Amino acid sequence: MAKKFLSGNEAFAEGIRLAKPLVISAYPITPQTTVVERLSEMVADGSLKSEFIHVESEHSALSCAIGASAVGARTFTATSSQGLLYMAECLTYAAGGRFPIVMMNANRSTALPWNIYGDQRDSISQLDSGWIQAYAENAQESLDLALMSYYIAENIKVSTPFMTNLDGFVLTHTYEVVDVPDEEQADAFLPPFKTDNKIDFDNPKNMAFSAGPEQNTVFKYNEHMGIMNAKDVIKEAEKKFADIFGREYTGLIETYNTEDADYIIITLGSVAGLVKEAADRLREDGVKAGVIRIRYLRPFPNEETAEAVKNAKGVAVLEKDISFGNEGTVYTNVNSALRKNNVNIPTSNYIGGLGGKNISCREIENIYRNLENNIYGIHFLGIGEQ
Repeated sequence: MAKKFLSGNEAFAEGIRLAKPLVISAYPITPQTTVVERLSEMVADGSLKSEFIHVESEHSALSCAIGASAVGARTFTATSSQGLLYMAECLTYAAGGRFPIVMMNANRSTALPWNIYGDQRDSISQLDSGWIQAYAENAQESLDLALMSYYIAENIKVSTPFMTNLDGFVLTHTYEVVDVPDEEQADAFLPPFKTDNKIDFDNPKNMAFSAGPEQNTVFKYNEHMGIMNAKDVIKEAEKKFADIFGREYTGLIETYNTEDADYIIITLGSVAGLVKEAADRLREDGVKAGVIRIRYLRPFPNEETAEAVKNAKGVAVLEKDISFGNEGTVYTNVNSALRKNNVNIPTSNYIGGLGGKNISCREIENIYRNLENNIYGIHFLGIGEQ
């Protein structure tokens, strides 16, 4: 184990190096670029033995990854924003084909207006594409998810592509000290990729075929169950990870001072650290504030979220996303989780950080104060009084 001063992108690249993909399909796009740059340097200096393919577009990047996975190769690609949207056609091909590709997405606002800064509308717009989706809070978790994503995606009960999301610039380009495992530790955690879902000329099989109405539902049900099965495999991966590396993770969600909390903010990604800071300040003033960080949006933590908030007086969902004409998508998912689990408490939605707009600690404290004062509804941070 070595300590290094790395950005979130560089930390993720270190995790991919340790996972040893045989094929990397690369098309740079801000703010993802430095991930594939670092990986190209690793291939060039021999520290990563991989076929590095610089393709002509994001659509080609994922198409290439699908082809490589179809012959049984561990594969990696990365994208962001409009690049992810350009890949959209291929996302469902990868998921429907049950190819366990790992992709890093650097969360970035989508056009128009053109904007290179970070919000989460790109990945959240693709929640229904059939990919597992995880959201990192910091550089250390970024590296660790790079390793765990392969363990989870390649499990035979899952066999599903995995998208790990890092907040653009806020996480991808900021630096912190990261523990980088050695290769022996990584090899002990992550076995070589083995699959029967591949092209095999000695044992031919039909792959990526058409299915009519009678069969299609069965395929889609199995695809759905692959993601649902990931819940148990995530726990398995995290236990093995803790045993080898000594770092523990908490499954689909992370809770922070929720046991006795009256008011809870639910959020995801790097802003969770700031929400925890705001909650600590309010605790000093006697407000029982808690935080839930959603680590996985797919599979969604329905039971876990409902259990964590069931004794609260009020809940707010803070997200960098909006489903235009309705509300934040994370808010919709949270409300569904509470209703399905018979948790009846008032909820609010706060939409902020769009186009990379700063979310301040004061704004977060005001969210808690609004919950305390029974002010509920759908609010846009930075638009009018909150």
